[in-house]
Amino acid sequence: PNRRAKNDDADFEYDEEPAAEAPGPEAGHEPGDDRLAAGIGRIRRADGSFHPEAFLEGANGAFEMIVKAFSAGELERLEPLLAEDVFEQFREAVEERARANETLETEIAGAVSSSIIEADMVGPDAVVTVRFQSDQINVTRDADNRIVDGDPNDVTEIEDIWTFRRDTRSADPNWKLVETGTQQ
Repeated sequence: PNRRAKNDDADFEYDEEPAAEAPGPEAGHEPGDDRLAAGIGRIRRADGSFHPEAFLEGANGAFEMIVKAFSAGELERLEPLLAEDVFEQFREAVEERARANETLETEIAGAVSSSIIEADMVGPDAVVTVRFQSDQINVTRDADNRIVDGDPNDVTEIEDIWTFRRDTRSADPNWKLVETGTQQ
């Protein structure tokens, strides 16, 4: 059976031991939860080292690293963390800012909460989608340091939906960000 646990260091829950077979709706579980538990179970069968808690801790670290590196325009830090097409989108945005002589300042103004909302295997690849909720301050400035977008005193709650992928046959334990989306 699934046991729910809470990590004391962050506001998110994880399935500690997903069931090999997810219980049916007759057991009082939401169908979406059943699919998630079943997907996590398939990932764990393909990769015995996968643990949702550890994955979310790593995903939170990657989230903060990627947000900061993107804001600073540090493409060399972004490249190993992103799938090629996602990296190209980030590179284009960084280069567009540079051409406009603009800088982006991003501050994560509190703890990042996260939860796995989808998980499954696609062929040999484990694919996990995470909802990140964070309070951020985002300000874009021009070459004269004038604000062209945002407010340094305005904290905005942002919900990011990011999808990570990893080939479970690979000895490389690192996940790549393969898709992003943001809601405010």
